[in-house]
Amino acid sequence: MLVRSITTGLLWFVLIIGFAPTRSVFSSGADSPALLFTVAKSYEPLAWIRGSDRFGSDATIFIQDAGGKHPLVPGFAASADPAAAFDGKKVLFAGKRTAQDHWQIWEVALADGEPRHITTCPDDCVRPFYLPDDRFVYAKKTGDRFVIEAGGADGETVQLTYGPGNFLPTDVLRDGRILFETAYPLGTDRMPELYTVYSDGSGFESYRCDHGKARYAGKQGASGDVVFTSGSGLGQFTSARAQEVPIPAPAGEYAGDIAETQSGDWLIAWRPNAKGNFEVKRWKPGNSSLSAVVAEPNSNAIQPTLVEEHPMPNRHPSGLHDWPNANLLCLNAYISKYKFTAGSIRSLRLYTRDSAGTTKLLGSAPVEPDGSFFIQVSTELPLQIELLDGSGRSLKREAGWFWMRRGEQRGCVGCHAGPETAPENAVPLILLKSTTPADLTGSTGSSAGGK
Repeated sequence: MLVRSITTGLLWFVLIIGFAPTRSVFSSGADSPALLFTVAKSYEPLAWIRGSDRFGSDATIFIQDAGGKHPLVPGFAASADPAAAFDGKKVLFAGKRTAQDHWQIWEVALADGEPRHITTCPDDCVRPFYLPDDRFVYAKKTGDRFVIEAGGADGETVQLTYGPGNFLPTDVLRDGRILFETAYPLGTDRMPELYTVYSDGSGFESYRCDHGKARYAGKQGASGDVVFTSGSGLGQFTSARAQEVPIPAPAGEYAGDIAETQSGDWLIAWRPNAKGNFEVKRWKPGNSSLSAVVAEPNSNAIQPTLVEEHPMPNRHPSGLHDWPNANLLCLNAYISKYKFTAGSIRSLRLYTRDSAGTTKLLGSAPVEPDGSFFIQVSTELPLQIELLDGSGRSLKREAGWFWMRRGEQRGCVGCHAGPETAPENAVPLILLKSTTPADLTGSTGSSAGGK
């Protein structure tokens, strides 16, 4: 899996928009990295969850560097979502040359400032990030919803998300996984949550299983922790904890998308309350106050991005096979955040749903006394598991959906066990009985009720 840290070193930006002067406490010298940020009169961070624009039509990326403050791409009707290349010499962004255009992904070399088209989507394409090997990932609007897609210099693209709802990338982690936000439960528009997926669309999972608050706009810092907006405040995921760790930060509302300087300070979008505009602030974690960086009296200043050389994420060598289906091995369904009486789980049902939201039963399979099962499933469509007792009564059914890619071979420790859980060192009983998975690809499926 490829993961890129969003921590890009030190970068300082100031911006100016319209006729109102921008205030900044930073100046960029010849040896200082540049700072990018987006300015927009209208900004709704969670509009993506219903397939809508987060920015107003006036959104503009500004850069502050040794040459002063200026728009990143003069002449564009709108620009947003800046992401710096690993060498610090180029920037990906979402932009519109004219107000009538759809959002497309563009790239601009900072040396000459000439933007070039990356995508020619029939609808909006937004929120790009660099991947290794001249590849990139972004959200593409298909119909009335956003899916995540990866592409490269060769022009070939691959869809990475196959569940219902909307998906938006927020970072590329150092291990090569793509961090993204979608709704929890998957298939609803109730609450944003953070998930990960490999750059070939396999290995989809939630980052943590302590679902509760709205969590979005996650970025990985220099420590490896993932920092995000939690409710209206800040939270983080650390490798040592299975749950979110609250970050004690000054009162106000945060828009996530932190940028970390080489000194360990954070640049982050903040506003005093829902009636105010976001400003870019500088904060040293643990301090009781924020320092001004960029403020625009009549607009929001958001998405601070530092432009300098930073580590490339790990490359992810895909393990997908050219097979029509996928295999899923569960080691022990009793390993779960839900409590099941020993011996109570006897079988499972597998469901899918169509584009109209109609649920279909794909089939059922036995669960062994040790909680193990091995199934073959259809690929690149929503899937949902329900656990049953010996009488066929439901013990637990997933609230949301997951998917598997064509030819994916996946093992899980348990059912909603959490990515931090390690398996027991034992051969599961299901494999001692047979190494052939139960066929739940739905060739004899029937309609079924349920979520």
